[in-house]
Amino acid sequence: MSTIAERAVARRTDVTRLPRHIGIIPDGNRTWARKRKRQKSDGYRPGLEKTFEVLEWCDEVGIEVVTFYTLSAGNLRRTTPEVELLLAHAGRMAQGLADMERWQIKLVGSLDLLPTESRVLFQKAAKRTDACTGMTVNLAVGYTGRLEIVRAVQNFLRSPALRHQTDPTAIADMLTAESLEEQLATHGQPDPDLVIRTSGEQRLSGFLTWQADQAELYFCPRCWPAFRKVDFLRALRSYTTRERRFGL
Repeated sequence: MSTIAERAVARRTDVTRLPRHIGIIPDGNRTWARKRKRQKSDGYRPGLEKTFEVLEWCDEVGIEVVTFYTLSAGNLRRTTPEVELLLAHAGRMAQGLADMERWQIKLVGSLDLLPTESRVLFQKAAKRTDACTGMTVNLAVGYTGRLEIVRAVQNFLRSPALRHQTDPTAIADMLTAESLEEQLATHGQPDPDLVIRTSGEQRLSGFLTWQADQAELYFCPRCWPAFRKVDFLRALRSYTTRERRFGL
């Protein structure tokens, strides 16, 4: 049942201007736990439950694509116990989404940075949703925008169109924004219109560096496990009231 605050925000939101693609940086699991004098790891389970809840909200309003910053490449440089905890959390997310059999999972990121067991887990979870026709859920795993762009250039240089091309100038002339975009994992999807980050931090941390070039940003002070539906609706309302200038 919706609250009075949720209904009030919903009434003031222009549903004809909702974003097609939302990027989410679900920050603050450990901070949420620390504020409650719990172990840092205790924030991940409620954070996972919140992820499924927020996806339900996105589906309710008709969002086509949601991209979650699930596990950054930088996360993989933490201490071994932390990395194992993060991988387990991300794996539960992928398997939980696959078990729902509602939304199509797409993997975005450098899976080769992951341990073999984790990489296979993510790939199997995504494969199980190939036939799903609902909302697309991108899981950014082992991800950083800089590395994605570097690998997109590498893939372009290895493409069949350049197989017999040896002239560096000709190759450089063939490299365009469009040809590079074709090498991104999100090729064929709309770019994110809105990026939401929780916990009060106001930075993108390498999230969708290329794709979010023109995205509107919304920073919520609440930690991810404490993120409420009214916060989500306020983010949507804020987006619908903005004049999108696309860099102008």
